[in-house]
Amino acid sequence: MASTHFGFKNVDEREKARHVRSVFDSVAPKYDVMNDLMSGGLHRVWKRYTITVANPQPGDQVLDIAGGTGDLSLAFARKVGPTGRVVHTDINEAMLREGRTRLLDLGIVLPTMVCDAEKLPFASDSFDFVSVAFGLRNMTHKELALAEMHRTLKPGGKLLVLEFSRVAKPLEKAYDWYSFNVLPKLGKLVAGDEDSYRYLAESIRMHPGQEALRQMMRDAGFGHVDVHNLSAGVVALHVGIKC
Repeated sequence: MASTHFGFKNVDEREKARHVRSVFDSVAPKYDVMNDLMSGGLHRVWKRYTITVANPQPGDQVLDIAGGTGDLSLAFARKVGPTGRVVHTDINEAMLREGRTRLLDLGIVLPTMVCDAEKLPFASDSFDFVSVAFGLRNMTHKELALAEMHRTLKPGGKLLVLEFSRVAKPLEKAYDWYSFNVLPKLGKLVAGDEDSYRYLAESIRMHPGQEALRQMMRDAGFGHVDVHNLSAGVVALHVGIKC
């Protein structure tokens, strides 16, 4: 029986997806509000930067993995226009429903699909861009997911991984105090869920740092990987090119 981490706990790897699903079922209704509160609105800046680096053009084909409430899907859709396509996906149906409702309220209709990033139901060489924002760290087999993302990209296509990472050394103690003291209490107050936001803090610490993730992307087949540290490394954008 293989085990993996769920935050700081070890669980049967076959059970991790269920545990993660439970977390996001719980936080989905307050997800956007909590993102704004936790980051002071910075998550919007990080996502805008991601779109700027991607530089999508009208007609491009985009796959948004772990698309959740649809921030990146919406931004990509506005760039690729009616001749392009953005596929909005997530493994968690509750998150996907929140995102689909939000997009429809804005008059945006996108193909929306519940799917597992480790087994993507798309043909090889299909997309100009694949994006995953704050979702990779929750995946059980990250190497399989990265290989699938590589497979579905067209040659020359870009993978954009926006994820929490390793903060600069001088800020570590303050960041740890905020993560393990403020975040869970904020989750309890706003979302009525302290445990899920404690898991968030733990999952960030268990996720590979900047250089480790760069190497994982290279191992998955990406010929070139750039790393952009944002907010002193609180978040990093990894950009991999399928050569």
